[in-house]
Amino acid sequence: MYIKNIPLDISNLSAAQHAACLLNRGCVIAVPTDTVYGLACLAKNKKAVKRLFQLKQRSNDKPIAICIGSIQALSRYGKIDATITPLLNALLPGPVTLLFEALPYFNKSLVPKTNLVGIRMPDHPFMMDVMRICNAAIALTSANKSSEPSCLHVQEFKQLWPKLDAVFDGGTLGAIDPMRLGSTIVDLSVKGSFSITRSGCALDYVQKHMDLILG
Repeated sequence: MYIKNIPLDISNLSAAQHAACLLNRGCVIAVPTDTVYGLACLAKNKKAVKRLFQLKQRSNDKPIAICIGSIQALSRYGKIDATITPLLNALLPGPVTLLFEALPYFNKSLVPKTNLVGIRMPDHPFMMDVMRICNAAIALTSANKSSEPSCLHVQEFKQLWPKLDAVFDGGTLGAIDPMRLGSTIVDLSVKGSFSITRSGCALDYVQKHMDLILG
């Protein structure tokens, strides 16, 4: 049940603590990120993940990414090649989703038809605080029903509010429609190679770092 719309300009840390508390209780909330508004729950909470799929009206065979609070946490969820550490340091935090082979114990309800997990580290102060306080992976997907446009303002997904436990209002996230493309997705699951599977809003940013570091 929807609680309230919480503006972040009052006390971001207080709001982040409240968001983390809700997530730890198994709630599903709306949050701002460095790209578009997202819907979030704890990745390890299977009941909350199921609810996330339902309110997104998302097919159960489509994966949902997670976000983490540090580069060091990557190895808890995916198989990471140590040689790409400089690239990870360049891209994260930022508007990218990186694909890795999921570890065997990863919550399969998030990646039902694939062995890959998408991992984000949003460059947004509120989300960084939430992830630090939770100290656990957060399942994160765009705040819209499947096949509908992503949202840059909370009013754009108002029809979802009654189905959420809280909406954290970070204002308008971007003034240009390319932001609606969401994060750029980079597949790093194969050692020694990479591929961009979704251009997203940060293609130039990603390619610049790829060229500088990988040559």
